Amino acid sequence: MAKHAEPAKYAKHIVSPDPIIDPCWDPVFKSIFTRDTTQSEIARKKLLSAILEEPVKELSISANEPPVSRLDQRQIRYDIQCLFNSGERADIEMTLYPHKWEVFRMEYYLSRLFANQEIREEKGSYKTLKRSYQISLLARGKLFEDKSFDHRFVYYDPESKIPFGGLTAIITLELEKLAVTAEKAVSAMSEKERWAVFFKYYNDTERQPLIQEITREEEGIAMAADVISGFTAAEVAFFHEMSVEKYELDMRAHAQEAEEIGEARGEARGEARGRAEGEARGWKKGLAEGEARGEVRGEARERARVLNLLKKAGYDTQGIEAALKNSE
Repeated sequence: MAKHAEPAKYAKHIVSPDPIIDPCWDPVFKSIFTRDTTQSEIARKKLLSAILEEPVKELSISANEPPVSRLDQRQIRYDIQCLFNSGERADIEMTLYPHKWEVFRMEYYLSRLFANQEIREEKGSYKTLKRSYQISLLARGKLFEDKSFDHRFVYYDPESKIPFGGLTAIITLELEKLAVTAEKAVSAMSEKERWAVFFKYYNDTERQPLIQEITREEEGIAMAADVISGFTAAEVAFFHEMSVEKYELDMRAHAQEAEEIGEARGEARGEARGRAEGEARGWKKGLAEGEARGEVRGEARERARVLNLLKKAGYDTQGIEAALKNSE
C-alpha cells in the first residue's frame, strides 16, 4: 500500500477526551470504521490486519444499522461484516458490556457467517469454502480468567491436542486486561496491542501522551483518530442522545437482572432452610420413635429374663402368671 501521509501529521487530531466520543462504545466504533472515506477504509484494513496478523484487502463491507428504538434488544448487533478479496470473511464488533452468554452468541453468529457461503453453484463444493472469523473486542469485564487479553479459538481434540484444521476461528480482545501492556514502550508493542491500548485509553486524560505517541507511530490508528476528529456537531449530538437512552436501558436491564438474581438466591436460601428444618424435624421424630421402640424392646427383654428365672425356680405356668401379675 502506498504511503498516504506521515503518521505524525495526524497527532493533532487527538483532542480533549470526550466521554460521548468513546471508541469503545459500539455506535462510535462502527461510525469510525464504516465510512465511505479513505481514512475509514485504511483504519479498518489496518485494524483487521493487526488482529488477523496478516495483510488484508477488502472487497466489501456490510454495516447493518439497528434502529435506535431497539437498543435494549440483546440480539441487535453493531457488527461490521467484511468480505476480503481472497473470499475469506470476517465479522468484527465492539461490545461494551459482554453478556454472560457472550461466547455462545459469538459461536452462533460465526456459524451463520460461515454457512452463508454459496457452494451450490456449478463450480462450488466444500473445498471452495473460505475461512471465516468472528472478531469481538470486549470493552468492559472479563470472559476468561487468565491474564492474556487476546485469544484465538479453533477446533481441536482436547485429549490428543490435534488441531482439526477447520475454517472458522473466534478471536477475542479483552481490553480490561491491558494494564500491563499499557506500561510497555510503544516501540515494544505489537500492532494489535497498540490498537487495543488506543481503544481502551482514548478517553483517559492521564494516558493522552501515550495515545498521541501511538497515533504518531501507527498509520491506521492515526486514520481512526482523524475520523473521530471529523465527527460533526450533529453526529456528536446523536451519540449523546443514544448514550443517554442506552444508559437508561442498561440500568433498567441491570436492575431487572439483579432482581432475578435476588429472587433466585432467595428461593435457593428458602429451599436450603426448608430442607434443614425438615431434616431437623425428621431427626427429632426419628429419635423419639427410636427411644420409644427401645423402651418397648427393653421391657420385653426384662420380662423374658424374669420369666426364665421363675421357670428355673420351679414355678409352673399358673404360678409364673400369678407372680408376674402381682409384680405389675
